[in-house]
Amino acid sequence: MIVITAPTGNIGRRLLSLLVEAAPAHGEELRVVVRDPARLPEGVRDRVEVVTGSHGDAATVERAFVGADAVFWLVPPDASAAPEDGWSGFTRPAALAFATHGVDRVVGVSALGRGTAQAARAGLVTASLAMDDLIADSGVAYRALACPSFFENLLEEAGSIRADGVFTDTVAADRRAPLVAVADIAATAAGLLLDRSWSGVDSVPVLGPQDLSPEDLALIMTEQLGRPVRYRRQSLDDLRSELLGYGLHPAFAEGVVEMKRAKDEGLDAGVGRPARPAVPATGFARWCAETLEPAVLAASTTDAAPTADTTSEAIDAR
Repeated sequence: MIVITAPTGNIGRRLLSLLVEAAPAHGEELRVVVRDPARLPEGVRDRVEVVTGSHGDAATVERAFVGADAVFWLVPPDASAAPEDGWSGFTRPAALAFATHGVDRVVGVSALGRGTAQAARAGLVTASLAMDDLIADSGVAYRALACPSFFENLLEEAGSIRADGVFTDTVAADRRAPLVAVADIAATAAGLLLDRSWSGVDSVPVLGPQDLSPEDLALIMTEQLGRPVRYRRQSLDDLRSELLGYGLHPAFAEGVVEMKRAKDEGLDAGVGRPARPAVPATGFARWCAETLEPAVLAASTTDAAPTADTTSEAIDAR
Protein backbone atom coordinates (compact mmCIF):
# COMPACT_ATOMS: atom_id res chain seq x y z
CA MET A 1 0.00 0.00 0.00
CA ILE A 2 1.38 3.39 -1.10
CA VAL A 3 -0.21 6.50 0.41
CA ILE A 4 -0.03 9.74 -1.57
CA THR A 5 -0.50 13.09 0.14
CA ALA A 6 -1.31 16.26 -1.85
CA PRO A 7 -2.53 14.20 -4.85
CA THR A 8 -4.17 17.14 -6.63
CA GLY A 9 -1.15 19.44 -6.45
CA ASN A 10 1.41 20.25 -9.08
CA ILE A 11 3.71 17.37 -8.15
CA GLY A 12 1.12 15.07 -6.60
CA ARG A 13 -1.20 14.88 -9.59
CA ARG A 14 1.71 13.92 -11.84
CA LEU A 15 2.87 11.32 -9.33
CA LEU A 16 -0.64 9.92 -9.00
CA SER A 17 -0.93 9.57 -12.77
CA LEU A 18 2.35 7.66 -12.92
CA LEU A 19 1.51 5.35 -10.03
CA VAL A 20 -2.02 4.56 -11.17
CA GLU A 21 -0.48 3.07 -14.32
CA ALA A 22 2.58 1.43 -12.74
CA ALA A 23 1.47 0.25 -9.29
CA PRO A 24 -0.61 -2.80 -10.31
CA ALA A 25 2.37 -4.40 -12.05
CA HIS A 26 4.36 -3.99 -8.82
CA GLY A 27 1.61 -5.46 -6.65
CA GLU A 28 0.96 -2.10 -4.99
CA GLU A 29 -2.38 -0.59 -4.02
CA LEU A 30 -2.85 3.17 -3.80
CA ARG A 31 -4.48 5.36 -1.19
CA VAL A 32 -4.72 9.15 -1.38
CA VAL A 33 -5.30 11.78 1.30
CA VAL A 34 -7.25 14.71 -0.10
CA ARG A 35 -9.41 17.48 1.32
CA ASP A 36 -11.80 17.48 -1.63
CA PRO A 37 -12.16 14.15 -3.49
CA ALA A 38 -14.00 15.95 -6.30
CA ARG A 39 -10.66 17.44 -7.35
CA LEU A 40 -9.29 14.01 -8.21
CA PRO A 41 -9.42 13.14 -11.93
CA GLU A 42 -12.63 11.28 -12.66
CA GLY A 43 -10.82 8.31 -14.19
CA VAL A 44 -8.67 7.91 -11.08
CA ARG A 45 -11.26 7.98 -8.29
CA ASP A 46 -12.35 4.37 -8.71
CA ARG A 47 -8.74 3.14 -8.90
CA VAL A 48 -7.56 4.43 -5.53
CA GLU A 49 -8.75 4.36 -1.95
CA VAL A 50 -9.62 7.86 -0.74
CA VAL A 51 -9.15 9.23 2.78
CA THR A 52 -10.81 12.62 3.06
CA GLY A 53 -9.13 15.26 5.20
CA SER A 54 -5.91 17.18 5.75
CA HIS A 55 -2.71 15.18 6.11
CA GLY A 56 -1.69 17.63 8.83
CA ASP A 57 -4.56 16.38 10.98
CA ALA A 58 -3.78 13.62 13.49
CA ALA A 59 -7.09 11.78 13.07
CA THR A 60 -6.74 11.84 9.27
CA VAL A 61 -3.23 10.40 9.18
CA GLU A 62 -4.19 7.76 11.73
CA ARG A 63 -6.77 6.52 9.23
CA ALA A 64 -4.55 7.03 6.20
CA PHE A 65 -1.48 5.13 7.41
CA VAL A 66 -3.18 1.92 8.60
CA GLY A 67 -1.54 -0.86 6.58
CA ALA A 68 0.66 1.59 4.67
CA ASP A 69 4.05 0.39 3.45
CA ALA A 70 5.19 3.63 1.81
CA VAL A 71 4.11 7.28 1.95
CA PHE A 72 4.70 10.23 -0.34
CA TRP A 73 4.93 13.29 1.90
CA LEU A 74 4.54 16.88 0.75
CA VAL A 75 3.78 19.81 3.04
CA PRO A 76 1.54 22.57 1.66
CA PRO A 77 3.34 25.80 2.61
CA ASP A 78 1.13 27.90 4.87
CA ALA A 79 1.69 31.61 4.36
CA SER A 80 -0.48 32.36 7.40
CA ALA A 81 1.92 30.68 9.83
CA ALA A 82 5.55 30.88 10.90
CA PRO A 83 7.75 28.50 8.86
CA GLU A 84 8.58 26.16 11.76
CA ASP A 85 4.86 25.71 12.41
CA GLY A 86 4.10 25.32 8.73
CA TRP A 87 6.59 22.50 8.14
CA SER A 88 7.49 20.67 11.37
CA GLY A 89 4.20 21.54 13.06
CA PHE A 90 2.21 20.23 10.13
CA THR A 91 4.36 17.08 9.89
CA ARG A 92 4.47 16.13 13.60
CA PRO A 93 1.17 14.14 13.65
CA ALA A 94 2.30 12.18 10.59
CA ALA A 95 5.72 11.41 12.09
CA LEU A 96 3.99 9.90 15.12
CA ALA A 97 1.64 7.93 12.87
CA PHE A 98 4.56 6.58 10.79
CA ALA A 99 5.92 4.95 13.94
CA THR A 100 2.55 3.84 15.29
CA HIS A 101 1.57 2.05 12.09
CA GLY A 102 4.99 0.71 11.15
CA VAL A 103 5.32 2.54 7.85
CA ASP A 104 8.47 1.25 6.15
CA ARG A 105 9.45 4.00 3.71
CA VAL A 106 8.68 7.69 3.24
CA VAL A 107 9.60 9.85 0.25
CA GLY A 108 9.33 13.58 0.96
CA VAL A 109 9.69 16.75 -1.08
CA SER A 110 12.36 18.96 0.46
CA ALA A 111 15.10 21.36 -0.56
CA LEU A 112 18.73 21.60 -1.51
CA GLY A 113 21.12 23.17 0.93
CA ARG A 114 21.85 20.64 3.69
CA GLY A 115 25.46 20.91 4.79
CA THR A 116 26.01 24.35 3.25
CA ALA A 117 27.06 27.46 5.12
CA GLN A 118 23.64 28.97 4.36
CA ALA A 119 21.48 26.07 5.56
CA ALA A 120 20.87 27.37 9.09
CA ARG A 121 19.73 30.80 7.88
CA ALA A 122 17.80 30.00 4.73
CA GLY A 123 14.28 30.73 5.94
CA LEU A 124 11.76 28.37 4.39
CA VAL A 125 14.50 25.99 3.30
CA THR A 126 15.76 25.76 6.89
CA ALA A 127 12.23 24.87 7.96
CA SER A 128 12.02 22.20 5.27
CA LEU A 129 15.32 20.64 6.37
CA ALA A 130 14.08 20.56 9.97
CA MET A 131 11.02 18.69 8.73
CA ASP A 132 13.34 16.10 7.16
CA ASP A 133 15.03 15.59 10.53
CA LEU A 134 11.67 15.13 12.21
CA ILE A 135 10.66 12.43 9.73
CA ALA A 136 14.04 10.70 9.93
CA ASP A 137 13.80 10.63 13.75
CA SER A 138 10.51 8.70 13.50
CA GLY A 139 12.48 5.59 12.54
CA VAL A 140 11.23 5.17 8.96
CA ALA A 141 13.49 4.72 5.98
CA TYR A 142 13.44 8.17 4.39
CA ARG A 143 14.44 9.76 1.11
CA ALA A 144 14.26 13.55 0.99
CA LEU A 145 13.95 14.81 -2.57
CA ALA A 146 16.34 17.75 -2.38
CA CYS A 147 14.95 20.18 -4.93
CA PRO A 148 16.15 23.53 -6.19
CA SER A 149 13.80 26.19 -7.58
CA PHE A 150 11.20 24.97 -10.04
CA PHE A 151 10.78 25.97 -13.68
CA GLU A 152 7.08 26.24 -12.85
CA ASN A 153 7.63 29.29 -10.67
CA LEU A 154 7.97 31.21 -13.94
CA LEU A 155 4.32 30.50 -14.70
CA GLU A 156 3.52 33.24 -12.19
CA GLU A 157 5.36 35.59 -14.52
CA ALA A 158 3.38 34.63 -17.63
CA GLY A 159 1.28 37.81 -17.59
CA SER A 160 4.34 40.04 -17.16
CA ILE A 161 6.24 38.16 -19.87
CA ARG A 162 3.32 38.56 -22.25
CA ALA A 163 2.69 42.24 -21.51
CA ASP A 164 6.20 43.61 -20.92
CA GLY A 165 8.69 40.84 -21.76
CA VAL A 166 9.90 40.88 -18.15
CA PHE A 167 10.33 38.34 -15.34
CA THR A 168 11.46 39.14 -11.82
CA ASP A 169 13.51 37.56 -9.05
CA THR A 170 15.97 38.74 -6.38
CA VAL A 171 19.18 36.88 -7.29
CA ALA A 172 22.05 38.38 -9.24
CA ALA A 173 21.54 38.24 -12.99
CA ASP A 174 24.60 36.04 -13.48
CA ARG A 175 23.99 33.72 -10.48
CA ARG A 176 23.86 30.22 -11.96
CA ALA A 177 22.00 27.53 -10.02
CA PRO A 178 20.18 24.29 -10.75
CA LEU A 179 16.49 24.39 -11.61
CA VAL A 180 14.07 21.51 -12.10
CA ALA A 181 10.75 20.63 -13.72
CA VAL A 182 8.11 19.30 -11.35
CA ALA A 183 7.50 16.37 -13.71
CA ASP A 184 11.03 15.16 -12.92
CA ILE A 185 10.34 15.37 -9.20
CA ALA A 186 7.19 13.28 -9.62
CA ALA A 187 9.02 10.69 -11.71
CA THR A 188 11.82 10.40 -9.16
CA ALA A 189 9.30 9.98 -6.35
CA ALA A 190 7.45 7.29 -8.29
CA GLY A 191 10.62 5.29 -8.81
CA LEU A 192 11.50 5.39 -5.11
CA LEU A 193 7.98 4.52 -3.95
CA LEU A 194 7.86 1.46 -6.19
CA ASP A 195 11.33 0.29 -5.10
CA ARG A 196 11.26 -1.79 -1.91
CA SER A 197 15.03 -2.34 -1.78
CA TRP A 198 16.25 0.85 -0.13
CA SER A 199 16.61 1.59 3.56
CA GLY A 200 18.14 4.16 5.90
CA VAL A 201 18.00 7.93 5.58
CA ASP A 202 19.40 9.96 2.71
CA SER A 203 18.68 12.87 0.41
CA VAL A 204 18.28 12.59 -3.36
CA PRO A 205 19.06 15.75 -5.35
CA VAL A 206 16.58 16.24 -8.18
CA LEU A 207 18.14 18.63 -10.70
CA GLY A 208 17.64 19.87 -14.21
CA PRO A 209 20.36 19.09 -16.76
CA GLN A 210 22.34 22.33 -16.26
CA ASP A 211 22.80 25.29 -13.96
CA LEU A 212 21.16 28.44 -15.31
CA SER A 213 21.27 32.12 -14.38
CA PRO A 214 18.44 34.62 -14.89
CA GLU A 215 20.40 35.90 -17.90
CA ASP A 216 20.47 32.37 -19.31
CA LEU A 217 16.73 31.97 -18.70
CA ALA A 218 16.01 35.25 -20.47
CA LEU A 219 18.04 34.20 -23.50
CA ILE A 220 16.36 30.80 -23.76
CA MET A 221 12.89 32.28 -23.26
CA THR A 222 13.58 34.86 -25.95
CA GLU A 223 14.56 32.11 -28.37
CA GLN A 224 11.71 29.77 -27.49
CA LEU A 225 8.90 32.32 -27.23
CA GLY A 226 9.95 34.35 -30.23
CA ARG A 227 9.77 37.62 -28.29
CA PRO A 228 12.32 39.61 -26.27
CA VAL A 229 12.40 38.63 -22.60
CA ARG A 230 14.58 40.35 -20.01
CA TYR A 231 15.29 39.90 -16.31
CA ARG A 232 14.45 42.53 -13.71
CA ARG A 233 16.10 42.16 -10.31
CA GLN A 234 13.98 43.04 -7.28
CA SER A 235 15.51 44.09 -3.96
CA LEU A 236 14.89 41.98 -0.89
CA ASP A 237 13.35 44.98 0.86
CA ASP A 238 10.87 45.42 -1.98
CA LEU A 239 10.07 41.72 -1.91
CA ARG A 240 9.44 41.85 1.85
CA SER A 241 7.10 44.83 1.45
CA GLU A 242 5.27 43.13 -1.39
CA LEU A 243 4.71 39.93 0.57
CA LEU A 244 3.53 41.78 3.66
CA GLY A 245 1.22 43.81 1.46
CA TYR A 246 -0.44 40.59 0.34
CA GLY A 247 -1.13 39.71 3.97
CA LEU A 248 1.42 36.96 4.50
CA HIS A 249 2.40 36.13 8.08
CA PRO A 250 5.41 38.34 8.93
CA ALA A 251 7.55 35.34 9.88
CA PHE A 252 6.64 33.55 6.66
CA ALA A 253 7.44 36.65 4.60
CA GLU A 254 10.79 36.94 6.37
CA GLY A 255 11.38 33.26 5.69
CA VAL A 256 10.95 33.90 1.96
CA VAL A 257 13.37 36.82 2.13
CA GLU A 258 15.95 34.75 4.03
CA MET A 259 15.61 31.93 1.52
CA LYS A 260 16.08 34.29 -1.41
CA ARG A 261 19.15 35.82 0.23
CA ALA A 262 20.61 32.34 0.82
CA LYS A 263 20.00 31.33 -2.78
CA ASP A 264 21.83 34.44 -3.97
CA GLU A 265 24.73 33.43 -1.71
CA GLY A 266 24.95 29.99 -3.32
CA LEU A 267 22.58 27.81 -1.29
CA ASP A 268 21.72 25.66 -4.33
CA ALA A 269 25.13 25.71 -5.98
CA GLY A 270 27.79 23.05 -6.03
CA VAL A 271 25.61 19.94 -6.13
CA GLY A 272 27.09 17.27 -8.37
CA ARG A 273 24.89 15.61 -10.96
CA PRO A 274 24.94 11.82 -11.11
CA ALA A 275 26.47 10.33 -14.24
CA ARG A 276 23.31 8.28 -14.74
CA PRO A 277 20.32 10.02 -13.17
CA ALA A 278 17.37 7.83 -12.28
CA VAL A 279 15.10 10.11 -14.32
CA PRO A 280 16.17 11.85 -17.56
CA ALA A 281 16.20 15.56 -16.73
CA THR A 282 13.90 17.96 -18.57
CA GLY A 283 15.78 20.82 -20.22
CA PHE A 284 14.59 24.39 -19.83
CA ALA A 285 14.14 24.96 -23.58
CA ARG A 286 11.87 21.93 -23.84
CA TRP A 287 9.90 23.05 -20.79
CA CYS A 288 9.46 26.50 -22.30
CA ALA A 289 8.09 25.05 -25.51
CA GLU A 290 5.75 22.59 -23.81
CA THR A 291 4.61 24.55 -20.75
CA LEU A 292 5.61 28.20 -20.62
CA GLU A 293 4.69 29.21 -24.16
CA PRO A 294 1.04 28.03 -23.87
CA ALA A 295 0.78 29.78 -20.49
CA VAL A 296 2.13 33.05 -21.90
CA LEU A 297 -0.23 32.91 -24.85
CA ALA A 298 -3.17 32.33 -22.51
CA ALA A 299 -2.03 34.74 -19.79
CA SER A 300 -3.94 37.70 -18.47
CA THR A 301 -1.89 40.78 -17.66
CA THR A 302 -3.77 41.17 -14.36
CA ASP A 303 -1.40 41.03 -11.42
CA ALA A 304 -1.86 38.16 -8.97
CA ALA A 305 -0.52 37.63 -5.49
CA PRO A 306 2.89 35.95 -5.67
CA THR A 307 3.47 32.49 -4.31
CA ALA A 308 6.81 31.87 -2.63
CA ASP A 309 9.32 29.57 -4.27
CA THR A 310 9.96 27.37 -1.26
CA THR A 311 11.43 24.48 -3.24
CA SER A 312 8.77 22.52 -1.35
CA GLU A 313 6.23 23.36 -3.99
CA ALA A 314 4.72 26.58 -2.75
CA ILE A 315 3.38 27.07 -6.25
CA ASP A 316 1.28 24.01 -5.66
CA ALA A 317 -2.48 24.42 -5.42
CA ARG A 318 -2.88 21.84 -2.68
